[in-house]
Amino acid sequence: MKQILLALLTTVAVATPALANLALATSKNCMACHAVDKKLVGPSYKDVAAKYAGQKDAVDKLAVKIMKGGSGVWGPVPMPANTQVNEAEARQLAAWVLSLK
Repeated sequence: MKQILLALLTTVAVATPALANLALATSKNCMACHAVDKKLVGPSYKDVAAKYAGQKDAVDKLAVKIMKGGSGVWGPVPMPANTQVNEAEARQLAAWVLSLK
């Protein structure tokens, strides 16, 4: 019984941040152009995670791109600035994207 309860608590603890960050991405309109596992207007979040895997400053780089936008990295369509996202939210979103495999 103890093992089942521990497994359940571990699953909830691991899943909750992922769901919370998906909710944040949805509430900030990120999902209008991105999806977790397929290209829409922009790259999938899994592709972004793969591109930046192992880069120590990836959270910082992505947080800036989330807030200020960017162009030329993923093709001709620019990513607009997301003025509705503050720095803490951008860092949280970047860390979540980078956690996707």
